[in-house]
Parts: sequence; C-alpha cells; structure tokens
Amino acid sequence: MADKHILHMVTPQKHMSPFDVNMALDAGYDATLTYPNATLEEVTGLVQDAIFSRAPKMGVKTGMFFGGKNAIQALDMLAAAKKALVPPFAISFFADPAGSFTTAAAMAACVEHTLKTKKNRDLKGLKIAVFGATGVVGFSAAVIAALEGAKLTLVGHDGVKRVGDSAQEIKKRFEIDVNVTDGSDDAKKTKILSETEVALCAGRAGVQILSRAQLGAATTLLVVADVNAVPPTGVEGLEMNANGSELTAHGTLGIGPLAIGNIKYKTEFGLFQKMIAATKPVSFDFRDAFALARELNG
Repeated sequence: MADKHILHMVTPQKHMSPFDVNMALDAGYDATLTYPNATLEEVTGLVQDAIFSRAPKMGVKTGMFFGGKNAIQALDMLAAAKKALVPPFAISFFADPAGSFTTAAAMAACVEHTLKTKKNRDLKGLKIAVFGATGVVGFSAAVIAALEGAKLTLVGHDGVKRVGDSAQEIKKRFEIDVNVTDGSDDAKKTKILSETEVALCAGRAGVQILSRAQLGAATTLLVVADVNAVPPTGVEGLEMNANGSELTAHGTLGIGPLAIGNIKYKTEFGLFQKMIAATKPVSFDFRDAFALARELNG
C-alpha cells in the first residue's frame, strides 16, 4: 500500500471550516482529520502523537493545519507546534485562520500588482488605510503591507480602542509601527481617504464601508480593494470582478472581492500542494502566502 499523505486540521472553533477541508483534499491529501475545540495547551500533545506514530521519513507526508478565527491564536499554535517537534521527527505545518492569511496575501498582492502595472508604484512608503482592521483579514493585510514598508493606518469603526490594541500587538510581535485613527462616521472616513493612497476594506460581510461620494472626493486615492462579496459590498459601485478598473473620475482603481478571491483560492490550494510535494517538512504562514500570491499575480 502506498504511503498516505495525512493532514491533521486543528481549530479552536466548534467546527473546522469545510472550505479548508475541501481545499486540502482537492489539493491531493489522501485523508484529513479534524480536531475542533482545540486549545493552545493541547497542541504539543497533538503534534507529538502525529510525529511518533510514523517513522521520521514519513514526516514529510504528515501535515498539521491551524484554522480558527483569530490570527494571533493561530500564530501561537504554530509556534507551539514547532517547539513540540523532537528531531529527527518532524511534520509540515500551515496556519490560515478563517482563510485570513491567504485572503490578506491575495489582497496585498493584487494591490501591489495593480500599483506596479498601472501607477508605477509599489508598497514601500505607500499610505494605506485599513478598514475592518480588527478582523483577521484586515489585521493580516496590515501586517503584510507594513512589513513591505508601507505606512499603515488602522481605521476603527467604533473609535480607536480596539485598533489601538491591534497596533500594540503588531508592534510587539513584528516590531513595526502602525498608526490608528477613528473612522466612526462618514465625515471622519472622508478625511481619512483624503490623506490615503490605498484603502483596504475588510469589514463584515454585507456592510458598506465606503460610499461613491467619499471615493469621489478622495483625489489622492490610487487604489481601493474590498474582500466582501456579500451584498451590499464594502465599496459602493465596485464591481465584484473588478481587477484594476477605473472607479472614479480622479483615476482611483478598484479591485473587487472575486478578483481577490481567485488569487486567494489559488494561494491556499498552492500551499497545500507545496506541502504534499515537499521533500522535507515545511512551515507556512502569511509571509509564505504573500510570496505565492505575488508569484501567481506575475
């Protein structure tokens, strides 16, 4: 019997996402096993059960995926998993809570590609405002862009307390500074856009964040991107499949959720395939997702 590619899928939530299970199996895993309601303290035991049940040479055919809905929690689980390894026993790891790492990577890569091909700009030094910054996608996209040298502002829809906490977490974990601002009403959002070159919208599904009028008044805005595919979308007037199309009279370009979703799908699928094809155990997080999303965007 051929050696099986086995993926253990760990989540602190009640259920593992069916989306991620389908992706893993379609990418080529022979079997996926889910571990719901898992705690950080349980990760070590799960990892060591997985490594010691197969010979060291089989570690490359064994993987562990970390889901959930919290980026920091997933990163902590990933760190605990790496620490639990006992050489020469090792397995592969992949963290993508709520699909946030691959979605954020796709969003950042799509924005970067549009800027380079149509505005002759890149992410370094770019003024970026993130709406929905306390969610997993917004948080992850902010970290990716900030690590690339962009000047990030986290926008709080309910004041600055929660985005301030996120900014402190980013500083603590990644040693990068990001700004915070209050975007709790339309006038404040209009002012934010007047000082922004790129707006990333990662708010809750079905919530409009930016209006046509606000976009029309933003004369310095180069690109706006939205990941919300549930009507009403996060950006009024932005087509679902827009991929760098002109959105305002000032030349603001729009990137819609389906364009981002296409790269997100290929990125997550591709990372699962890379785990399967690897000749030695690998470990993937948002940085690896961004590298692949960039590659997929050409």
